[in-house]
Amino acid sequence: MKTSRISLWATATGLAAGTVIAVRRVRIPCATAAAGPDRWLAVTINCGPHELSPEKLPPPLREYGERIETRIRPAPGDRGTELAVRLRQPQPQAAHSMTARLAGDDPRQDLRRALRAAKSLLEAGEVLQPDTPPTTRNTPGGKLVGLLSRRAGGEGVL
Repeated sequence: MKTSRISLWATATGLAAGTVIAVRRVRIPCATAAAGPDRWLAVTINCGPHELSPEKLPPPLREYGERIETRIRPAPGDRGTELAVRLRQPQPQAAHSMTARLAGDDPRQDLRRALRAAKSLLEAGEVLQPDTPPTTRNTPGGKLVGLLSRRAGGEGVL
């Protein structure tokens, strides 16, 4: 009887804490949303800062030309170079909504892909792609992994 009361109190406390956190997140936008659509997108590249320049970017980023700003600086802890880019022209806020992101219409998604491809070109000399098809038979687990992989292609995260 005593353990069930403790469990009940622990569950109630957990639910209350979760509700408070959820309400705060709705009322106070997260830092990435507050940074807005013009935030910098960055990768750390395994090379020295002197090996990169805004005029000699790899082809995926070079195609953007004057539409992007580029920042190149040493990565923290002497771990290579930080290459950061962002779009110069602010996009309409609707272009960065959750529905635009899920539909693949967020203009930053293409820039993220180009930045990852540039990193791959600079480090490996080619854009590395996952092997397809990973299996000869499409299983439910394989479908889930495929869905998550397609989602990660535009955002960089699962």
